[in-house]
Amino acid sequence: MTIDLWTKEQLKLAFNLYCQLPFGKLHSRNKEIIELAGLIGRTPSALAMKLCNIASIDPAITGSGRKGLGNASALDREIWDEFHADWDRLAIECLHIHEQLRADKGLVAETGQADGELENIEDFTGETRSVLTEQRIRQNFFRRAVLSSYHGCCCMSGLSEPRLLIASHIVPWSKDRNNRLNPRNGLCLSALHDKAFDRGLISLDDDFRVILSKELEQRDEPFVHQFFLPLAGKPITLPERFTPDIGFLKQHREVVFVDNV
Repeated sequence: MTIDLWTKEQLKLAFNLYCQLPFGKLHSRNKEIIELAGLIGRTPSALAMKLCNIASIDPAITGSGRKGLGNASALDREIWDEFHADWDRLAIECLHIHEQLRADKGLVAETGQADGELENIEDFTGETRSVLTEQRIRQNFFRRAVLSSYHGCCCMSGLSEPRLLIASHIVPWSKDRNNRLNPRNGLCLSALHDKAFDRGLISLDDDFRVILSKELEQRDEPFVHQFFLPLAGKPITLPERFTPDIGFLKQHREVVFVDNV
């Protein structure tokens, strides 16, 4: 009997999707799993099983007592390591694999439009449409990976309205190109708290507790009293995967947080 082995390209697309779906949606009825399965020539059940195999090597999943299916292959682990070594390259590589598969099947190319906010990145200004598409794919991957890990809720306020949620970089996109797509460099924040975090008015300590700047603490305004002061010293709601990297938090406090600038 011939075993239909997974190719490296198929596994890259599977891992790419795994990062963007909550653990609870890794099942064969998920529309995105059905669509990708058809594209790569697998059944939805086979793809869902592969995603659960990937979950079995995810420390965030196994550390919480969940185990996935526990049948991850050596190639699964290789792809895992590749993604963690270079999130940016793999996200774009998956875009091109996806486009080629669609072309081979005579399907219309996707636009790559992000489902959330787009960042204003100066080094892409004036570039070609294909580069702008890659920009959207990068930002869409990061947004979906971060928001799915936090179950679509602001980790400080609990807000769940997707139109008001931002996948916020801990270390700014422009300051660390190597980690601009690393989900561990992300927080799911409301637009308000994202702006305060981005401007260094709030930060997080190594125990993931909110730190308010002295400038914000000293503002005697009802709005600040209602939406910021109650957060001081309060731990954020941690994600089910991609826990914020302590090193990134330290860099935010040292470089962005206004009390230290």
